[in-house]
Amino acid sequence: MATFHQISSQNLECPICLTLFNQPKSLICSHTFCKHCLQQICQTQPSRQTIACPICRKETPVPSADVSKLQTNVPVNSLVDEVKTKNPICTVCEMDEKQPAVSYCQDCGKYMCESCENIHSLWKPVSSHEVVPMSEVLSGKVPLKRRRKCKKHPNDDEEYFCTKCREYICSKCGIVRHLQAGHQIEEAAIHEENLKENIKKLQDRAKSKKTTIENHIDYIETQRNEITNMMRRLNNDIDKTYEEYIQLLTDRREALKCQVKQWSEKFEKKLQTLEEESRQTFSHVNAMEELVTNGMKVPLEKDALFAHDTLCENLKSFLERDDPDDQSPKGVAERAQRISFRKEAKVNELRLGELEDKTWDVKADVELPRIGSMACATRAPDGKMAVGSRHYGIHLYSPDGELQQTVLKYISVWGIGFLSDGLSVVRVIGNNVSLYTPQWEKLDVTFETTGKFDGGIGGLTVDTDDNIYMGYMWTKKIQIFTPQGGKAIREIMCTEHTPYQLFSFHTTVKLILKDLSSVVCLDSQGKKENVLMKEGMYAYPAVRRDDSVIVAWVNHKKGLVSIDRYTRGLEHLCNLITDFKIVKPQLDWYYLQEFESGEIALCTADRLYIIDASNVKCDGFCSIACWGK
Repeated sequence: MATFHQISSQNLECPICLTLFNQPKSLICSHTFCKHCLQQICQTQPSRQTIACPICRKETPVPSADVSKLQTNVPVNSLVDEVKTKNPICTVCEMDEKQPAVSYCQDCGKYMCESCENIHSLWKPVSSHEVVPMSEVLSGKVPLKRRRKCKKHPNDDEEYFCTKCREYICSKCGIVRHLQAGHQIEEAAIHEENLKENIKKLQDRAKSKKTTIENHIDYIETQRNEITNMMRRLNNDIDKTYEEYIQLLTDRREALKCQVKQWSEKFEKKLQTLEEESRQTFSHVNAMEELVTNGMKVPLEKDALFAHDTLCENLKSFLERDDPDDQSPKGVAERAQRISFRKEAKVNELRLGELEDKTWDVKADVELPRIGSMACATRAPDGKMAVGSRHYGIHLYSPDGELQQTVLKYISVWGIGFLSDGLSVVRVIGNNVSLYTPQWEKLDVTFETTGKFDGGIGGLTVDTDDNIYMGYMWTKKIQIFTPQGGKAIREIMCTEHTPYQLFSFHTTVKLILKDLSSVVCLDSQGKKENVLMKEGMYAYPAVRRDDSVIVAWVNHKKGLVSIDRYTRGLEHLCNLITDFKIVKPQLDWYYLQEFESGEIALCTADRLYIIDASNVKCDGFCSIACWGK
């Protein structure tokens, strides 16, 4: 008959480690496992917030990803403690008074006392069996290998395994229940041998995988070391360049100060000469005054009278001369003031330089034909940039900044767009819209737009279906027209934002709207999807050829511009340009666009800047992210 220890320990084994439960934890499915086993499973889960039961696959939440916070199976824990404290008795002896077991035979599945163990070791048929000390069994260090007894036939071992039911069975159960049901059964020993073989294959694969991962970790460490060395070299190069520039700047400072000293000595010498001349004149006047004054002491005789008259005439003549002219020293001072210190325009002579990470170049800095007149800008189909003027028509610039043509002269242009067939859409003062041929001949098409004094000026754009979008800042709405003219086919109300500038995408029916100081992404129904803004900065957007969005962040007070790139959902991708210095215009009105050839055009009210940012490298996910959002 099985002992209490045999019966209990068979039911108190963890299904994972196959030893007595250690700190048993229950899942919500009521299955119990060791805490350590669950911790190992938790580490393999994609999310450590849940554990999938290895038996039934049901998910159990893990509070704060801490397995120790799961429910402890108190009854099982108590039984384990009881089993550990009860030393099993020998199951081989046939005496009435059983002796305590000192070992366990893994092959026989029997507990043995000391005398039985001696007999067992001397019997040749079982001399090769695996016998383990009882201390290792009780500590859980060695799991027991034993045949379980069939629950329906307690005298029969479970010597077979049903591959369909995934359970061990006795021979009677195999014949009565499983074979009749068409199940496939095999000997338990064969099943276990196959299981060991599969486990061995998995172990070999795991070993190979671990070797691959370890090699990868070593490779990462190698790359880390290379990066560290490279960064160290960069720091050394920066320090070396810094020291060289410090020395150059020190030498240059001394040379400039030497020039200042020379100029100072020259001007001081000039002023000293003027001062000496004035002091000599003062002494001359003072001496002559004393001689003339002496004549008042006594009555003058004939010769003395003649001499005194001569002295008085000389003094009178001298006093009639012009007073010292302040213009001379003033001229010296003005000459000195014309000398000023101008910071050297060559960047590399005053700055340490920049790391070779991104480069952009100003290809052109062009003054517009009329200062303060720029009202809009858009790229033309022929590769030019069309800049609209409030007073002087449309100026067409090449990517090199050359003014190639001016059309519609003397027309106040407030918006420009181009249709797919080459026709242009022009918005003029009064919110009138006209269509023009590629030769800039006006077509007889009328659009029923909202008047200037009713709706106010706003943005203009054309989508890929040639629909024309007209924004109005006072009524905060957008009207949509077809190229056939007439009434608007649809209106979008922008109650929260003002459509000062509008931009359409090439592959989606969305709009980018420029508000006072923010950028807004609108869906096809005009619903706000996302907003960009930075405190103290004006935002000016544009849609690029790849449907990504660029935004010029303008610090108007300082005359600085930075340009960032975003997805069409306005998620940040990378920085293109940082703190580009512009000539500060009086009007805080800007326009951003991109040439067909890729150059970025930044229009102020006064100037056109053309920037080549093609060498600026964003991260490798930029293109994917741009199209994916």
